[in-house]
Amino acid sequence: MNVKTIEWRDDKVVMIDQRVLPIEEVYVECEDYKQVADAIKTMVIRGAPAIGVAAAMGVAQGALGIDSKDFATFEQKLNHVCEVLLATRPTAVNLRWGVERMKHKLATLKNLSISEIKQELKKEAITIMEEDIAINRQMGDFGQTLLNSGDTVLTHCNAGALATAGWGTALGVIYSAKAAGKTIEVYADETRPFLQGARLTAWELMKNNIHTTLITDNMAASIMRQKKIKAVIVGADRIAANGDVANKIGTYGVAILAKEHDIPFYVAAPLSTIDIRCPTGDQIPIEERSAEEVTNFYRQRVAPDGIHVRNPAFDVTPNSLVTAIITEKGIIKAPYLETIKKLF
Repeated sequence: MNVKTIEWRDDKVVMIDQRVLPIEEVYVECEDYKQVADAIKTMVIRGAPAIGVAAAMGVAQGALGIDSKDFATFEQKLNHVCEVLLATRPTAVNLRWGVERMKHKLATLKNLSISEIKQELKKEAITIMEEDIAINRQMGDFGQTLLNSGDTVLTHCNAGALATAGWGTALGVIYSAKAAGKTIEVYADETRPFLQGARLTAWELMKNNIHTTLITDNMAASIMRQKKIKAVIVGADRIAANGDVANKIGTYGVAILAKEHDIPFYVAAPLSTIDIRCPTGDQIPIEERSAEEVTNFYRQRVAPDGIHVRNPAFDVTPNSLVTAIITEKGIIKAPYLETIKKLF
């Protein structure tokens, strides 16, 4: 796909605005870390790996804007930048991972001048972006071995190039299968209420000439019963140390349906999405988003005024429903507490 989700250009962080796709193809230029933080919070950019890259670039931009001559003051001010970025969205662990990697890099640069430190942090952020693309391709190469030519795959939310720096996690597996000469078709859940499947996955797959059928979220069970789905592949925003998976709201239901219909349920995610400090999915914080995402449809209100709304952005799928997790180091299966530990 020719569209770039995020890139560093002339010390600006440039992102495709995913809020207006597929109607418009608009790019947002962030000139400082506060604008990057706002872009993450308002979902200009979304998808765990992409958020991690954006956070790293936000730290680099914050560093460029610090006017300080001594390391201690510089570090103090950069820590504030990091806190602002960390406060944007709580569920995707890649955000914290990206910020912490930048902080670890800073710790190795104490003997350099401030101007040199700034340039090294910029290089690190760009490296994180480039590594993300390479990691996604590695995941795709492993994951495509799970698919046969002629398979039809169901996916939920968007875990493609738009959710990463490029290529994608769940959709990256499909792209790699295509690159290997396999014919794969996709059913894409619309993914209410933010419609990442209808707006983003469908658009992205069509851009890549993948035969795609869009369905509403509540059609998945019927489609599975008709034996039209050979596998489910989703991404993840955080995976606990025991293999519980936090992903877009509705994923848990899809996993239950897959189990009932004897369909393998795969999760594709980089190691940066695995939070080994989080014992189980019960400890994963779940972001609650605006009620308007539920009561409004493309800015048109469709629910009565004053109605009480719940809008958790994610749910947790227990590891017992996960057939395998696809990572850049290979494919792992249960017992996840042991196999995840071996990855690290």
